[in-house]
Amino acid sequence: MGLIMHHGSKRHTVAIHRSWPFDEKPLLIFWETTKACMLACKHCRASAILEPLPGELSHEEGIKLIDDIAGFGKPSPILVFTGGDPLMRKDIWSLVARAKEHDITVAMAPAITPKLTDAEIRRMVEMGVKGISISLDGSRPEIHDRIRGVPGVFNRSIEVIRSMLDSGLRVQVNTAVMRDNVEDLADMVKLLYDLGVRVWEVFYLIPVGRAQKDLDLTPKEWEDVSHFLYEASKYGIVVRTTEGPMFRRIALTRRLLELHGYNPDEVLNPGPLYHKLVSRLRSLLGEPRDKPLASTTGTRDGKGIVFISHDGLVYPSGFMPYPVGNVRKESIVKIYRENSLMKKIRAAEFKGRCGVCEFRDICGGSRARAYTVLGDPLAEDPACPYSPGEFTRLVEKLGLDTEKAVDEIEGLKHVLPPKPK
Repeated sequence: MGLIMHHGSKRHTVAIHRSWPFDEKPLLIFWETTKACMLACKHCRASAILEPLPGELSHEEGIKLIDDIAGFGKPSPILVFTGGDPLMRKDIWSLVARAKEHDITVAMAPAITPKLTDAEIRRMVEMGVKGISISLDGSRPEIHDRIRGVPGVFNRSIEVIRSMLDSGLRVQVNTAVMRDNVEDLADMVKLLYDLGVRVWEVFYLIPVGRAQKDLDLTPKEWEDVSHFLYEASKYGIVVRTTEGPMFRRIALTRRLLELHGYNPDEVLNPGPLYHKLVSRLRSLLGEPRDKPLASTTGTRDGKGIVFISHDGLVYPSGFMPYPVGNVRKESIVKIYRENSLMKKIRAAEFKGRCGVCEFRDICGGSRARAYTVLGDPLAEDPACPYSPGEFTRLVEKLGLDTEKAVDEIEGLKHVLPPKPK
């Protein structure tokens, strides 16, 4: 899962996201069309199985769901067909066709299995699928195949990515970061750069489904990963995160420091994992020559994001199994707009540090992690080590002119304190 679409240029992306009416409609709707999948990934959110589970939305219910999604109005949310593996669903192309009838932008997240043939790739092009996400959790077969649980899937993934790019499809690579592959991230950047993939969605592990706590990183390590990803975005690759919204805080802070001539490493003191990864990155790709393409769009679970499970239950995200409704009983439009938890999430009504943080709107912490670890979807994010107010104190200490940087730094205006009247 993750943000599949890349809306043209970065300037166009910023304009769409800044003006998107998040209280009225999500930017992304993820529909888990089935739990069936041939893979057995050790971190799988869906705990996917080989056969569909009883209770899966029928074809007729799927058609009605798509009709309801059209009720959000234009521009429509992006509908991401995910799973499991959406290609395990026999009526998938009929469902895609229905979405296209409503002029709903469609993306897909297929698994790398024998179902994903060259003929299916051609069909994606013919059906007007606008974006594809392919999961790649390591730069080498021994890493990716071990995580995915099927030998040979790495090599096939590379073949599929090349074939899709050659076919003109927009390809995003999704990487789930965990203990098993965190030290491989620099090599992943090199692989994506060489393949020509220019959108990278990095998933910060949530201990849900098959993902066990021993795969998780410490808060300080997640902080280092975030610092590294900002540097990785200077190599022509748009970097976004899922369940790692603290990346936006770090990206905004590093960019602001750079614009004022400071070395972020000297001011912010990232840890040894960051230095190890960035040193490896520089050895592979040299010094960066591009502006950072770190996405700081203020979406989060329940704000701009909504997930529909195989059986019609609606969650703020696929990593947060906290039901807020059921599309079999009421419209997805009503659920998104009127559910009390969703409204609190969008209003940034959080507890603990997240509730008083100056980044509570642009970041807001991982709601999925708060729920999974602390049992409260509005609690603070336990993976974030940040102390609210540090950014404000840093700006004051260094005398940074944040007002002039607002147009340059996407998302900065959401962090600035209100001007005195």
